[in-house]
Amino acid sequence: MERRSALKNMGMAFGYAVATPTLLSLLQSCKDKPSYAEWVPSFLSKEQGQALALTLDVILPKTDTPSATEVNVHTFIDSYMDEVMPLEQRDFTMMKMGKFYDKILESSGKDNLADLEAEDIDSVLTTYLRKRTDEEEDAHREAVMNYFQTIQQGGETTLDSEVACYTFANELRDLAIWAYKSSEMVGEEVLAYLPIPGEYVPCGDLQELTGGKAWSE
Repeated sequence: MERRSALKNMGMAFGYAVATPTLLSLLQSCKDKPSYAEWVPSFLSKEQGQALALTLDVILPKTDTPSATEVNVHTFIDSYMDEVMPLEQRDFTMMKMGKFYDKILESSGKDNLADLEAEDIDSVLTTYLRKRTDEEEDAHREAVMNYFQTIQQGGETTLDSEVACYTFANELRDLAIWAYKSSEMVGEEVLAYLPIPGEYVPCGDLQELTGGKAWSE
């Protein structure tokens, strides 16, 4: 099987395209959500959960729209890992997550995830979300494929830290944006929302139709 196709067929490590309605309901209300500083994750450790929540708010900060944690993106990701994600994918995600936060701790000179601040995360996140060359992307895909093949064959191997960090950062960003847009508040109050579809306009100007906003999914 061609490597690029095989990797694509695995699906993204988070597998959010098959999230269940029950988990999606976690995104549907932000009014009663407690501050994530008091949040107790169902799967991640307390410190891991806090670091994840902080990272999500660096990716999607509060501006004139709510932040990621204000619409429960952190709760959704934790619950998905706990209740839905296959064990092999979950182990892979936790490995990448560990390498990513180890890099942040090393860069910030801090010892504990609980001590991290947004600035510590932002500097590292910027590095791993930068546009990669085609050669870099191909090399990263190759490394991930080789890792999976070895694991599936019962062997032992490690994934290069830089590859793990790039992969985790990009997958987390993609998942955060998808979950954010799927939340009730963002879907109805931020994006262009039409609960009862009306006139079909096959070709129209987005600025005229929605004021430049993307349609709610």
